[in-house]
Amino acid sequence: MRIVVTGATGNVGTSVVRALSADEGVREIVGVARRLPGWSSPRTRWVSADVSQSALDPVFAGADAVIHLAWLIQPSRDEAVTFATNVRGSERVFAAAAAAGVGALVYASSVGAYSPGPKDRRVSEDWPTDGIPSSFYSRHKAAVERALDEFEPAHPGVRVVRLRPGLVFKREAASGIRRLFAGPLLPSPLVRPGLIPAIPDVPRLVLQAVHADDVAQAYRLAALSPDARGAYNVAAEPVLDVPELARLLGARRVPVRAGALRALAQASWKLRLQPTSPGWLDMGLGVPLMDVSRAREELGWAPLHEADDTLLELMEGMRDSTGLDTPPLSPETGGLARIREFLSGVGATSR
Repeated sequence: MRIVVTGATGNVGTSVVRALSADEGVREIVGVARRLPGWSSPRTRWVSADVSQSALDPVFAGADAVIHLAWLIQPSRDEAVTFATNVRGSERVFAAAAAAGVGALVYASSVGAYSPGPKDRRVSEDWPTDGIPSSFYSRHKAAVERALDEFEPAHPGVRVVRLRPGLVFKREAASGIRRLFAGPLLPSPLVRPGLIPAIPDVPRLVLQAVHADDVAQAYRLAALSPDARGAYNVAAEPVLDVPELARLLGARRVPVRAGALRALAQASWKLRLQPTSPGWLDMGLGVPLMDVSRAREELGWAPLHEADDTLLELMEGMRDSTGLDTPPLSPETGGLARIREFLSGVGATSR
């Protein structure tokens, strides 16, 4: 098979390329990214393209499957830019895949696509995907779900799969994740269990996570399994709730009202102290817990890493400034002493 992967140089993309490279059923991987990496993988050919504006038909020609991962999280302060890539770019990918006669389209949706839901029980893939209105990330994920709702009946010859993972971490993505979500002021050496004195005990602070290498296997299975169709929730155990996080980090639980925490997030974002808009908090508190039974039973997917170990691996990577030689993941992208992050406005550009 010849498989095209958009967004192939990011956290999930590099793991997907590796997973496909290790599969003897994959003849060639075409890695698509705006900026070409120094990193490489067997049987992988790199193509520089921007899904929001580049011609995609030639890139997809002859492909058996397209795995669409390309997505912008920053600039959080310019939604016109993120919308152009996330929503319009996704629509361009879908249209180009259909025009090229691609047999399978695997899209990176997210737990963030879900409407508000329960934290005390698990929901299946039929839970509404109307998003969390205050989160641009969630709105965009929901908008792309609607685009696929229209795409599928119009193109019955394309097998469409939507993966909806929880938080995705790995050690090699630590520098990129810190840059996207924490910003230049986070003292990386202090990101260590035992040095984090307290965590906010907020009702509904209940999260699910999965290792990037494990979610990559779900993408591989979705692309290569001819019977895989529809949506699949993807997450590992245990659930990361406040008691589990406190135990894992050796931290004290401090009761905090969600409104107070949101006000702090809003103020620090407005003051450009960190790049994460408060909608991310709203999304984390709003989305439901996912039932991953369908991925296990129908895809044959099972994670090799536990969620708590995956979080600790990410923290270790942050302390060590770990990365890969790709523009999204390289520690050098932020510049010496993270100066580029300051100069770019802390969340004002996509670099």
